[in-house]
Amino acid sequence: MTIALRDTFVRDLPELAVRWQAEDAPNPTLLVLNETLAAELGLDAAWLRSPEGVRLLAGTAVPADATPVAQAYAGHQFGGFVPRLGDGRALLLGELVDAAGQTRDLHLKGSGRTPFARGGDGLAAVGPMMREFVISEAMHALGIPTTRSLSVVATGRPVYRETELPGAVLARVAASHLRVGSFEYASLVARQTKDIGVLRRLADYAIGRHHPACADASQPYRALLEAVIDVQADLVARWMLVGFIHGVMNTDNMTISGETIDYGPCAFMEAFDPQTVFSSIDHGGRYAYGNQPGIALWNLARFAEALLPLLDDDVDTAVSQAEQSLGRFRDRYQSRWNAGMRAKLGIADAPAEAADALSQELLVQMQNSGVDHTSFYRRLAEAARGDAEPVRGEFIDLAGFDAWLARWRGLGPDPAAMDAVNPVYIPRNHLVEEALAAATDGDLGPVESLLDAVRAPYVQRPGLERYEEPGRQEFSATFRTFCGT
Repeated sequence: MTIALRDTFVRDLPELAVRWQAEDAPNPTLLVLNETLAAELGLDAAWLRSPEGVRLLAGTAVPADATPVAQAYAGHQFGGFVPRLGDGRALLLGELVDAAGQTRDLHLKGSGRTPFARGGDGLAAVGPMMREFVISEAMHALGIPTTRSLSVVATGRPVYRETELPGAVLARVAASHLRVGSFEYASLVARQTKDIGVLRRLADYAIGRHHPACADASQPYRALLEAVIDVQADLVARWMLVGFIHGVMNTDNMTISGETIDYGPCAFMEAFDPQTVFSSIDHGGRYAYGNQPGIALWNLARFAEALLPLLDDDVDTAVSQAEQSLGRFRDRYQSRWNAGMRAKLGIADAPAEAADALSQELLVQMQNSGVDHTSFYRRLAEAARGDAEPVRGEFIDLAGFDAWLARWRGLGPDPAAMDAVNPVYIPRNHLVEEALAAATDGDLGPVESLLDAVRAPYVQRPGLERYEEPGRQEFSATFRTFCGT
């Protein structure tokens, strides 16, 4: 099979890329292949399973006309600026045009050290790469914009972390890998060279690839800023509605396309609590569940700062325009959140003021009682059908919840509509850990079973009861996630 990989990024923006090759994989073995995604990309799954296809997915046998590159970007990591990050263990193999005519990146993770490795080994282990595969598939099934995972290939090379682990390479597909950090890097280059050419070309590239309507605006670069603000407000609202915690919302992990990227120390909240943190490296709770909207706005302010030279020649005018544009984030986010909560409660058509007050009161009661953020809404739908006892049993303040329940029922909730937006299955943290441990030991059965559940999250199925419930309280209280490097 012949695969055509375009190289528009490196041709248009050579200053933001270093040509590089993946390290050799001594014994590449395909562990999991996303056949549905392969079909969307116009790739033959049978060929991808062949020795030649597996070598492509490992990065060791790319088409002769392809130009693999490590991308350069900067980033604010936990609030501190790092001027040179880049793909330390990743490669952009090139771009594919999918069956819908959309350009998408084919990208590797764990393919070896690059000039941006910053002392790391550039490798990845089976467990973290499987985590990204499982959770990105779950997010896609939940309707949340996300990068997708095409495959995980075991390399046959050990990786050393706390212990020796089997190495792996993830093949990832994205609308692109342009990030806020890409613009921070280009802005830094522009300041150092006193030439905004690369920043302008990057912005033009982002407009052409992701937000083409901006090109016709009276101020295209301000329109780009506002387009990214809008897609990120929408994205984070969707995260919040399903209880997803990214765990490492650095500016180099915020895409211009509005896709979720980099499933490192991510997890799903179970007992509702805005202060929930799982990431082992987030010591101060900067990226806690409830902080995510505010952090998104902070990151977007860094994007706006990078764009200032393109907004206006006068700095004060540029800053004023950026501040005005950033002001739209909170309203956009709140509108998406409120609409999402009304849908989750089955009262999408109820008077907004009454519905929004109900949702705010409910979240306080859920936090006070440690109610599971996912299973609660399915049980609440049963209350709308007439059986309230299961959901009533979740609450400590029974009188308070009964009063809330009576007001909610008075708005005429639609249980079928609730079931359409409230998942039965998410990647429960204890099940993810169980599946990753098994995969590390060579047993892919638990990963396949978990994928089967989360790929159809809204349809309750017999035999999958263990995938519906949260983990034991003892597990959740001590659960921590790691970035895998």
